[in-house]
Amino acid sequence: MSTNTTPAKRPGGRSAAVLTSVKNAVEELVAERGRERVTIPIVAERAGVNPTSVYRRWGDLQTMINDIATYRLDPNRPLPESGDLRADLTQWAREIVTHYSNPVNAALLRGGAASAGESESDCLRNRRAEANIMVERAGERSPVTVDEVIDHLVAPIVYRVIFLPWTLSEDTATSLVDRLLPE
Repeated sequence: MSTNTTPAKRPGGRSAAVLTSVKNAVEELVAERGRERVTIPIVAERAGVNPTSVYRRWGDLQTMINDIATYRLDPNRPLPESGDLRADLTQWAREIVTHYSNPVNAALLRGGAASAGESESDCLRNRRAEANIMVERAGERSPVTVDEVIDHLVAPIVYRVIFLPWTLSEDTATSLVDRLLPE
């Protein structure tokens, strides 16, 4: 009989509950007060957790905001897969525009971008991975590279979210894809 004294890891559990409550608290507080008035002690109070739990997980406010900025746009969600690169990129870009048209998500993106500094943000890393999947699916027939998708599709959306949010519209995704992949 084996006597393993190492505790079994539970999927979810208290840590998942703390994570969810902190993420919800950040989203609510950003919506109510704006990103610049959110602090870790305020988040911890709203989430009903000790501030040390927040600091232990994220270290600082900027890291927490960067992580939460990408939370709702789940990198593990299914990506469009119609077999038509133009259609897939358009649907994907629409999803990104819709996501960041929400003022709370936009505020979190701005905070995440500011906290990324010189390192690649989680948001960019996740969008690059998604673009890579779609370009790879197109195979050798892909007329674009991952960098071109980032430069001509994702970057203009993020720029608009950060600096010109009133310019995001239902047509943004289609017009950017049309410029990236002229017919």
